[in-house]
Amino acid sequence: MNSSATAKPVLGMVLKGYPRISETFISNEVLLLEKLGIQVRLFPMRHPRENFSHASVKEIQARVDYLPTYLWSDLHILLYHNILLALKKPSAYTRALVLAARRFLRKRKIATVKHLLQAGYMVNRFFLNSPEIKHIHSHFAHSPTSVTMFASMLSGLPFSFTAHAKDIYTSDPAQIREKINLASFVVTCTQYNKQYLSQISQGSKTPIYCVYHGIDVKLFSETGRRSKAAKEPYSLMTVARITEKKGLSTIYAALKILQDQGIAFNHTLVGDGDDRDDILQLIRQLGLQNNCRWAGAQTHNEVLALFRQSDLFVLGCKIAKNGDRDGIPNVLVESLAMAVPAVATTVSGVPEILENNTTGLTVPPSDPERMADAILTLLTNESLRARVKEHGRQKVIDGFDNKKHIKVLAELYRKALA
Repeated sequence: MNSSATAKPVLGMVLKGYPRISETFISNEVLLLEKLGIQVRLFPMRHPRENFSHASVKEIQARVDYLPTYLWSDLHILLYHNILLALKKPSAYTRALVLAARRFLRKRKIATVKHLLQAGYMVNRFFLNSPEIKHIHSHFAHSPTSVTMFASMLSGLPFSFTAHAKDIYTSDPAQIREKINLASFVVTCTQYNKQYLSQISQGSKTPIYCVYHGIDVKLFSETGRRSKAAKEPYSLMTVARITEKKGLSTIYAALKILQDQGIAFNHTLVGDGDDRDDILQLIRQLGLQNNCRWAGAQTHNEVLALFRQSDLFVLGCKIAKNGDRDGIPNVLVESLAMAVPAVATTVSGVPEILENNTTGLTVPPSDPERMADAILTLLTNESLRARVKEHGRQKVIDGFDNKKHIKVLAELYRKALA
C-alpha cells in the first residue's frame, strides 16, 4: 500500500513570520493543536526579527519551511520553481495568473506578484511532494492569506484563514471579500471583527467563526501576587507594541495629569516598535522620566513578574489614521487573569473583555482627562478594585481559556482535513 495514502493528514499553515514575540497567540495555537493530535507544518514568509522567543515555542514539533522573503534578491529561485510548476500544471497556473492580474490591476501593488511567486514556490517545492498536506490555513488576512489563496488555486487544496486586526482594517474590502468567497471558512478573534467581515462579505456563503485566542489561565494566575491594598507610589504597567494604534501618547498625557495632582507612581512600558523614539521623547517632554521607564521587549516570565508587582494595567488603544486598530489585546486578558485591575479604551473588541465597572474601567479613546480619572479611581477605590479583580478573573476563566477555544478550532481543522 502507498504509505502516503495512509499518512496522517497534515495542516499546512502560512505565517507572516515565525516565531514572533508579539504573536504568541499563534505559537500557543500550534502547540495546543499538536497536543490535540493535529499535525501542523509551518510555512513562514519571514525569519524572526527578535533574537529570542518564548519558552513554549521550543515545545512545538511542527516542521518549519521558510519561504523566499524578497522578490528581487530571491527572484531566481522563485522563477525556477514557478516555471516548473507552470509546466506541470498549466491550467491551474493560468487561473492563478488571471486572479493575480485582476488583483494587481485593482491595487497596482508589486506585492501581488511576489505572493503569486511565493505560492508557486511553496506548491512546487513542498506540496507536490507532500500529499499528506490536505488543507492550508493562514494567519492574517493580508499577505499570508494572499499567498495561501494562490497556493490553494495552484495545488487544488482548500484553504481557510484567520483575520486579526491590522490585516482587516488596513486592507481593501474588495480584496478581503475575494478571499472570503474563495475560502472554506474564516476565523476571527472578536465579535467586532466578525460583524465587520460579515458586512463586507456581502452575503457570502463562507462561514465566519469568532474564536477568541484565549490564554493559559494556569500560567497567568493570581498566585504569587501581592494582596495588600494599593498605595503610593503606585505601580502601573503597559505592555504594547509602540505604534500609533496603542494610544501610548494618551496614557502619558494622563500620567502627566496625575503627576501634576501630586500622585506618586511608577509606570513601566514593555514592548518595542516603530514609534519608540517619539514616545521616549514625549516622556522627556512631559517631565515623566523619573516616573516612567521603558523596559523593551520581555519574555513571558519577565512580564509575569511585572504583573505580580503591579497595582494597575493601562491601555490606550485607538483607531490609527490608516484605520488600524486592535482586536482584543491578549495582554489585557492576561492582566485580568492575574487579578491586576485594568483601565483601557472602548475601541474595537476591548469591551468584549473589559466591561465598564464590572471587569475594569473603560474610557473613550484619546481622552487623557477621562483616563486619568479612571486610573486614580481604580487605584484608590478598594471596593471597586476588589470587585473588578474578582469579576475580571472569572470573565477570563469562563470565556477566554485557550484550552476551551482550541477545541473549537481543532474541530474545524479536523473536518477540513478529513
